[in-house]
Amino acid sequence: MKQIVIATKNVGKINEFNRLLVPYGMEVRSLLDLSYEPDIEETGSTFEENALIKAREIAAKYQVTVLADDSGLEIDALEGRPGVLSARYAGESRSDVANMDQVLDEMKEVPDDQRQARFVCVLAVVDEKGKELVVRGECEGLILKEKLGTAGFGYDPIFYLPKLGQTMAQLSQDQKNSMSHRGHAFKMLEERMRELL
Repeated sequence: MKQIVIATKNVGKINEFNRLLVPYGMEVRSLLDLSYEPDIEETGSTFEENALIKAREIAAKYQVTVLADDSGLEIDALEGRPGVLSARYAGESRSDVANMDQVLDEMKEVPDDQRQARFVCVLAVVDEKGKELVVRGECEGLILKEKLGTAGFGYDPIFYLPKLGQTMAQLSQDQKNSMSHRGHAFKMLEERMRELL
């Protein structure tokens, strides 16, 4: 069985990737399984750069195939923020609640017709030989003025999907996987990943 390491300690992301990869006969591990302690310093200015930084570091250290993502929320009214700083937008505590509250506070005067946003996910796969693949998926929506729903993680409770009439945090995991930014990026990666694996 081909082993792939997900370059994250985020349990929410690990669970999502596990559900996506297991049907392909992959043995999925994460940085939690490797007891990898230091945080990988994300010094890139784009999602693509940060995903590759993480994938390259873990692939080189453990000589395994690595899947890394960098994802976040881009809000038009905030000139693309929080962007690559999404996980730590309200500070290094990386609190989902604090991050959402920061966004809601900054957007309290933004009218309903100017609350467009998108979730972005860039996936980078680097194998033990250094071969690399990078894809980008997006999911368009609106930022609500309050939190709705208890599923998901990150900014899901304030990210509203007009076509479904629900936030990301109100969807089932299967619904979310089928239409999320991560789901879209994974679909783009599938065919090329077969070549790599």
